[in-house]
Amino acid sequence: MADCSADATLQFLPRFDGAGLITAVCVDDADGTVLMVAHMNAQALELTRRTGFAHFWSRSRQALWKKGETSGNMLSVIEILVDCDQDCLLVRVAAAGPACHTGRRSCFYRRVTDDGLEMVGD
Repeated sequence: MADCSADATLQFLPRFDGAGLITAVCVDDADGTVLMVAHMNAQALELTRRTGFAHFWSRSRQALWKKGETSGNMLSVIEILVDCDQDCLLVRVAAAGPACHTGRRSCFYRRVTDDGLEMVGD
């Protein structure tokens, strides 16, 4: 195993992409279900760390948003893990309700098949 100093550091140095974003994969802390994937800018990441509730940057609205602010389905952060090169976050959360805007628990409710898609899960 190679020991690259950037990969071995204990300093949190998130690598935002060219648009100033980092991918955040949110999983249910209780059972590991992937609930949603979103993006954070530096401000969303700072608010998430400071408040304990997941905040994101909406690429479509070009605006900061707190997950569940209007629906009440907030994501309470248990812990944040970062990958080896610090360009992706795994956010372990306790969800106050469905994570998907469709009302489903998870945004990942369809499986890709040879014929298209099929429903899975809830």
